[in-house]
Amino acid sequence: MKKSEQLLELRRREMVEMLEQYGITNRCVLDAFLDVPRHLFFDEDARELAYSDGAYPIGFGQTISQPYTVAYMTTLLFERCPAGKVLEIGTGSGYQAAILEALGYSVFTVERIAELYERAKSLFLKLGLNIACRLGDGTLGWFE
Repeated sequence: MKKSEQLLELRRREMVEMLEQYGITNRCVLDAFLDVPRHLFFDEDARELAYSDGAYPIGFGQTISQPYTVAYMTTLLFERCPAGKVLEIGTGSGYQAAILEALGYSVFTVERIAELYERAKSLFLKLGLNIACRLGDGTLGWFE
């Protein structure tokens, strides 16, 4: 493992420790955050910021949500419904979808911005994630 990869791995572990300090205690959710390399959802020149507790712009007026927000929402879902299908409206970077897939959900995600859709779809394929994604208007849902 390269030194830069080791540093990113350390930062990911520190991020999970921070989530625990903020009150996220569900071990399955925390393990998903350890498993999903958040830095890959960032442009290369911004990857050192990936594990900071803040939202970050991804272009087109959109952001990747701060880790705590993703962890809190995911915990609420997982504790009420630990399995099943999830329809995500607004794929954005794809990070939330990847976290949900790591938890075992069947994830369907819709993005209206073509460039974000293409980026996320490409990353899902590169990472071997089983996430169904569609370019379109999420207000129309996913009929099938």
